[in-house]
Amino acid sequence: MTELRDKRGLTESEAIAAYQKKNYPKPALTADICIFARAGEGWKVLLIRRGGHPYLGCWALPGGFADQGETIEATAARELQEETGLTGLALRLVGIYSAPGRDPRGWTVSAAYGTRVEGQLEAVADDDAAEAGWFDVALPEDGPAAAALPGGQRLAFDHAQIIADAAALLL
Repeated sequence: MTELRDKRGLTESEAIAAYQKKNYPKPALTADICIFARAGEGWKVLLIRRGGHPYLGCWALPGGFADQGETIEATAARELQEETGLTGLALRLVGIYSAPGRDPRGWTVSAAYGTRVEGQLEAVADDDAAEAGWFDVALPEDGPAAAALPGGQRLAFDHAQIIADAAALLL
């Protein structure tokens, strides 16, 4: 059987050999995890205080960079465990976040995952998380949900948008 050739006359093995990776820059891939816990009549969201730059000292969703050869689902589970000690949660894809400039370190695409649990699980900050805590989720009638941070603090990256999207999907 004759090998198929593309419009340039190349076989698949020839096309792959000629492929120039430098012509197609790659973004960094991360996972962010949004965990909601029932709190009486409302909900809380689990956040970590960042222990490193960028956004040192700011609250953020647990998450981090994918390792080479790792699925993004495995990244989400690993980062959640490394930063909070939580394991075994059924995570659902919330969305993909790729806005230019969302991370000051460079082109970064994040797969955001979420779940909801009954009651606040005990989260222990570790790895590059300086602290972990549960925060009230404001669910306004009109507009996106948000984490209610004390003292007018803001969330790192685009995590406010991820929380709003996850709340719309999961709560």
